[in-house]
Amino acid sequence: MPANQQFLLDNRPAGEAVASNFKLVSSETPPLQDGQVLVRHHYLSLDPYMRGRMSDSKSYTAPQPLGEVMLGGTVGEVVESRSPRFQPGDKVVGMGGWQLYSVVNADEPGALRKVDTSHVPLSYYLGAVGMPGVTAWYGLVKIIEPKAGETMVVSAATGAVGSAFAALAKARGCRTVGIAGGPDKCRYAVEELGFDACIDYKLHQDAASLSKALKEACPDGIDGYFENVGGMVLDAVLPRMNAFGRIAVCGMIAGYDGKPMPLTCPALILTSRLKVQGFIVTEHMDIWPEALKELAGLVATGTLRPRESVAEGLEAAPEAFLGLLKGKNFGKQLVKLI
Repeated sequence: MPANQQFLLDNRPAGEAVASNFKLVSSETPPLQDGQVLVRHHYLSLDPYMRGRMSDSKSYTAPQPLGEVMLGGTVGEVVESRSPRFQPGDKVVGMGGWQLYSVVNADEPGALRKVDTSHVPLSYYLGAVGMPGVTAWYGLVKIIEPKAGETMVVSAATGAVGSAFAALAKARGCRTVGIAGGPDKCRYAVEELGFDACIDYKLHQDAASLSKALKEACPDGIDGYFENVGGMVLDAVLPRMNAFGRIAVCGMIAGYDGKPMPLTCPALILTSRLKVQGFIVTEHMDIWPEALKELAGLVATGTLRPRESVAEGLEAAPEAFLGLLKGKNFGKQLVKLI
């Protein structure tokens, strides 16, 4: 069995996460038992939700245990199998974590899924045709419930979730506006992702200024908003929401370091009769096949052309993750492990 390298969560962050929260170790990969497979990871997914798991605070799921391998989505190849369901050479997606290899109980529901790489690149199963893409699909289709001609807005517009949201919303005949950081990201959003407009939040010092820009980009108001950020961005969006607008709350990255995020005008939720609903996509596994089918089709036809930021080698994972939390990535953040 091959030697393995792993990143463990060594200690919990106090405020901002730092590289010293993680510890790189080497270990022996245990021999396979009946029903298990050995997966060599090709790519590791880095996602904002991991920051919430690092803290020992109330959340929708248990915190990441100290001294254990950091949780994370992976794609790779089966290199050894003692399960009739998988053969060496199968390309698979799972939750292998921050390590080079994982031993997976193949009979555990949802632990490992074969994927077809003939039309969709392997890495896309961690982004556009994976959890982030399904997240965009669920928030748009099941919570916002868009109608043709409506205006949709998404924050973190050029990330894995935002780029999928754009393709899905445009496919439903909606005017789609993004909020992103920097002129390059905004240009990419419009020219390659198909957004009708994209607002650079870095040009705005406060919610009032950003809200004014949203009014110009959304002259008919906002019917649906997909929230990834919170804080000033949410304060800017709320005054622009139309009556009976819908807000899908996916992430609050502005508060992931434990900073308070007061809402300036919560009364707007009442006066505009808004629906505001948070969700966790892994609690809705029944919709995944439908969502993945549509997302794979959008990629295969070139309608969805996601961008990836790729860090090289497992050792690069902590710094790439910290950069993701500060918006330094451009598109889906991955770590290439092979």
